[in-house]
Amino acid sequence: MNRRRFLEGSALAGLAACGGAATKGPAIQTGQRVRWRLASSFPRSLDTIFGAAEVLSERVAAMTDGQFEIRVFPAGELVPGLQVLDAVQSGVAHIGQSGSYYYMGKNPALAFDTCVPFGLTARQQTAWLDEAGGREVLAPLFADFGVHSFGSGNTGVQMGGWFTRTVPTLADLNGLRMRIPGMGGKVMQRLGVSPQTIAGGEIYTALERGAIDATDWVGPYDDEKLGFHKVAKHYYYPGWWEPGPALSFYVGVDALASLPSSYREILKTACAQAATAMQSRYDAKNPPALQRIIASGTELHRFGDDILEAAQAASRDTLSDLAAADPGFRKVYEHWEAYRKASFQWFGAAELAYQGFAFR
Repeated sequence: MNRRRFLEGSALAGLAACGGAATKGPAIQTGQRVRWRLASSFPRSLDTIFGAAEVLSERVAAMTDGQFEIRVFPAGELVPGLQVLDAVQSGVAHIGQSGSYYYMGKNPALAFDTCVPFGLTARQQTAWLDEAGGREVLAPLFADFGVHSFGSGNTGVQMGGWFTRTVPTLADLNGLRMRIPGMGGKVMQRLGVSPQTIAGGEIYTALERGAIDATDWVGPYDDEKLGFHKVAKHYYYPGWWEPGPALSFYVGVDALASLPSSYREILKTACAQAATAMQSRYDAKNPPALQRIIASGTELHRFGDDILEAAQAASRDTLSDLAAADPGFRKVYEHWEAYRKASFQWFGAAELAYQGFAFR
């Protein structure tokens, strides 16, 4: 017998024996078919923040040959932008993308998952969450809502926002109506501001109609897309209340448990890739966007020292008061504060010395 034909025949016989009878169904498991819904707090037009959810979906599909599909819904399509955590908790969505400080009304300590005023930079926040025990200390908070939290990315330090009039001194903040969420809103309230929580897709209209006098958002690239420079000409920095805000993917506990172990690992890997993409895109796109905004006639202002000093003192008082009133908040705060002190000592030496000279 021809040896080559013998081997080919043996191979075909082997395939038949192991499941070659295709009409009876495959004998080799190629991957479980899973279909999930993702609700985002952000509009589709923001290809940096919302884009991280799309990266997640694309990477999960690529790593499972399309067997694990995550359909991404922008704010307002599946649920309103500020109801994403509720949607995952109730099972309306299997996974959500949002900022945890939007849900401080449920538990103020959730703010630490995103950022707090005069807190950690993007690198420091990521290090605290992923390597220094931050996620572990926050996990019980998310468990109360039946979700796990994974990183979705970071914007880097944000701008101080858009103002329809200048605020050269601390006194000029008094009575200002400003869209500013999270702990920053609480601090601004101590400084005389009336804080408003408005979803991203609704800010322009509120600013244009005079319902608010100022708004924060992210930075030049997103702010330009949302058109804020068309209705407010004064752009302030720095965004001391958001020095390194981290966004999150919320995954329902039951939804995560239902996944095959390989899919769970793929999901975690895809979350990490999405987070890296968000930060990199902002760092690449913000510099030219700032140049365009300035060229359009926008006036750039630095917050005065009296505002920064008052805001820093008010931030300390706000966090201390919350810690004194809530043992759960205090536990997270003490863990975060210990890391902050050590990290600021290190970054204040090496990083600050370099930046102070090179960024002049």
